[in-house]
Amino acid sequence: MLNNTLPMRQLIVLLMLLLFLNPALAQQGSRSGNVTYTPDITFTLETGIANGKMVFVGRAGTIRGEINPTLHVPENSVVQINLINGDGAVHDIAVPEFGVDSEDITGKGSSTSVVFRVGKSGTFKYICSLPGHEAAGMVGQLVVGEQMAQSEAEQAPVLAQDPNEVGEPVGKREPRHLTVDLETTEIKGQLADGSTYTFWTFNDRVPGPFIRARVGDTITINMANAEDSSHIHSIDLHAVTGPGGGAAATQAVPGESKTFTFKALQPGLYVYHCATPMVAQHIANGMYGMILIEPEGGLEPVDKEFYIMQGELYTSSPHGALGHHQFSIENLLEERAQHFMFNGHMNALTKIHRMEAEVGDTVRIFFGVGGPNATSSFHVIGEIFDKVYQEASLTSPPLTDVQTTLVPAGGATMVEFKVDYPGQYTLVDHALARAEKGLVGFLHVTGEADSEVFQTDEPLSGDGH
Repeated sequence: MLNNTLPMRQLIVLLMLLLFLNPALAQQGSRSGNVTYTPDITFTLETGIANGKMVFVGRAGTIRGEINPTLHVPENSVVQINLINGDGAVHDIAVPEFGVDSEDITGKGSSTSVVFRVGKSGTFKYICSLPGHEAAGMVGQLVVGEQMAQSEAEQAPVLAQDPNEVGEPVGKREPRHLTVDLETTEIKGQLADGSTYTFWTFNDRVPGPFIRARVGDTITINMANAEDSSHIHSIDLHAVTGPGGGAAATQAVPGESKTFTFKALQPGLYVYHCATPMVAQHIANGMYGMILIEPEGGLEPVDKEFYIMQGELYTSSPHGALGHHQFSIENLLEERAQHFMFNGHMNALTKIHRMEAEVGDTVRIFFGVGGPNATSSFHVIGEIFDKVYQEASLTSPPLTDVQTTLVPAGGATMVEFKVDYPGQYTLVDHALARAEKGLVGFLHVTGEADSEVFQTDEPLSGDGH
């Protein structure tokens, strides 16, 4: 009788060949999606802590030392990702779009790896899938295909306002007639690494330009709505005494310009925003800024001044998702924000723009909340505000020695402090879950360390150390 059974060795070879030709078979019945064939490209990552977040760190090759590095691979290639536990917590590595999820690794020095084929082009995310770890910072991009050198998001313009753009102090000059030209635009810009959003702006920036004047000035606002806009826009400046703060005079259809003039009657730091229905949508999309009306004689001089505004976005996709985010009216009305940001971008004050000071400098921050809904508990980790001009009243005596100050939606404050020790100081809203949704900034302080102010036996990373 003939034996129709194949030898065991031939069965194994045949099975491996089938898996190679159809990697989806390898993933059936396996949570990890691991396969056994030879990779075309290999990356090694290590878990760690950086800038107060849990992160992946490139361990070798061109990504060595990079935080949550972008992994570029050709389409249809076989990719291996090695993961080393560098911090002792429990972690894994997952690429949800390709059904890949490694085993958990526990204990410093433990490791795992995944091997999978990328059968479609695009930008995808890799994460640690343990609860809360992606939100805590363990997320990066896997860019697949011929355009992998520059994803669509990387090609989109950066609309984040430079916090150093504060204009010239008025000093002791007499009142003048000033003219401010503004254009309202609707632009697809970067939201974060690997994601975009269609922002509505004043002068192509979020927030809009910092307007600086003095009490007694006469100010003409010329507002033009770009021809390619899809919506009516306007401007309401809280510094204006008059109908709608100017909004009644500036409702402009696409391609139309409107003008009005007002006199700055009272000093203060004021928010401005679009006031076209629905107002909350226009504000959330980026249409806010600040105008400073200095008192007679101007503000006291300081060494550094910065312009920072907090905003929130309401989208149909969650925070951290790659690609283009769409506005969600349902989340707006429920006041459930997916993203929080300083100056219009998740990385505006951490990667894009740099705020710097030296030990001994006096620092002034013009801080406002565009909103449209959330109140801010503004705080600088490692510093104490010497002066807080509560609710941006510049004629009231400032509060002194303040740790955290409340700023309402559509409100502002001015804080001042002296920097006494070098390092990286983190700006947050002390409703700290918002830091996991993008609301973080850095102030970099250089100079000599004073052991009477602060000392440690451990070496410190960051500026000045």
